Amino acid sequence: MDLARTVDGLMDGLTADLVRLAEIPSIAFPGYPPAELERAHDLLVELLRDAGVGHIERLELPGTAPVVYAEVPPPGPDAPTVLLYGHYDVQPPGDVSLWSSPPFTPTPVEGGLRARGIADDKSNVIAHIGVLRAYGGRPPTGLKIVLEGQEEYGSVFDDYPPTDPGRFACDAMVIADMGNLRPGTPTLTTGLRGVCELLVEVRTLAEARHSGAYGGAAPDALLALVRALAGLHDEHGDVAVAGLRREEWRGAAFTEEEFRELAAVADGMPLLGTGSLGERLWSGPAITVVGLDAPPVDGAASAVVPYARAKLNLRVHPRQDPREAADALVRHLRAHRPYGIDLTVTLGDTGPGFEPATGGPAYRAARTALREGWGSQARSAASGGSIPLVNGLAKAAPHAEVLLFGAQDSMCNLHAPDERVLFSELRGAVIAEAAFLREYAAGFSAADRPR
Repeated sequence: MDLARTVDGLMDGLTADLVRLAEIPSIAFPGYPPAELERAHDLLVELLRDAGVGHIERLELPGTAPVVYAEVPPPGPDAPTVLLYGHYDVQPPGDVSLWSSPPFTPTPVEGGLRARGIADDKSNVIAHIGVLRAYGGRPPTGLKIVLEGQEEYGSVFDDYPPTDPGRFACDAMVIADMGNLRPGTPTLTTGLRGVCELLVEVRTLAEARHSGAYGGAAPDALLALVRALAGLHDEHGDVAVAGLRREEWRGAAFTEEEFRELAAVADGMPLLGTGSLGERLWSGPAITVVGLDAPPVDGAASAVVPYARAKLNLRVHPRQDPREAADALVRHLRAHRPYGIDLTVTLGDTGPGFEPATGGPAYRAARTALREGWGSQARSAASGGSIPLVNGLAKAAPHAEVLLFGAQDSMCNLHAPDERVLFSELRGAVIAEAAFLREYAAGFSAADRPR
């Protein structure tokens, strides 16, 4: 089969179905109508059936949008089984006035389409449909297809796979919730940073006191908190907390110019930290103050502040236990005692990172397949974000190789206004995934399957 020619013949239909899916505001956050999630679920069931999938289930868990679960049996007893993952829910659009067009009206842009969720992750869901169509519903491997509806908000599904391992058993899995470092650069994501959140509080006075009468001696909670936060980084902007893992990054990374554009860094503003961008973004820690409670400037009284708090977001090396990292940060903060004042530090949610093994037959097949999809050698990159379900799936199928690639790209504005997907990336993802199934099936030996 000439995959490129076959996929080119499918692109009009795939694009039309992507538009249908992207028109549905399938937001799983509280306050949004669950009926839209049902619409997206039902459309995917329809598309899977039309693509030749006979076994489709609706998996429901408490407080969670329905998961589409489907199976295509392997063509023979020695053929491998591959799990394909994607999600059909999307982020809220945010401030609609910042969009160039209505977020749920898919709108042409140069080389693609703009809409909320059209890249993250509906393009990848449609890529799975495209692979099924390319093979007429009879791929060279068995398939287990998992399309969840509450990834962006989080749900109990993250921890479900290990409780039902038979359902998710496979030889390899393609987690299609990622994409290329830049358009046209085929990329395998080989690391996801872990995450944890902490709350830091300081209380020094029973109530505010006049800054003229008491300032200079009365312990100021906001000053103490600011001093503690300033001690989290050194003079270069590198994290100054002992016990947080950091290693040299040897894969592909953004250029500084690309990163400045992506992060919307103001002209003349220096970047934080030292070392390569990959090390700062992916194989080292990052501490961000994501919230600060203190008297607002407008209407502020001339008073010593009695209470202040901050919320911290810590991102950690993919192989570091996030609780171990959080404990290191807690120890650092409690030992700091700015001006001799104790801090109250409370640990919040944590999520592990992930770093797959990359030396097996699935990765060899994937590197060949991505080269076929995009016409150049695949690169390895990582992500500062996390996908909690990956760890659940890896625990359910501990011997399966885990691959992360897809139709997004780092410049697609995911989670931001004017999110877009490029047709070239969707086409490349369909070809690459279809080629991966072919290459993996051809090189697979059932005798090598872990028992």
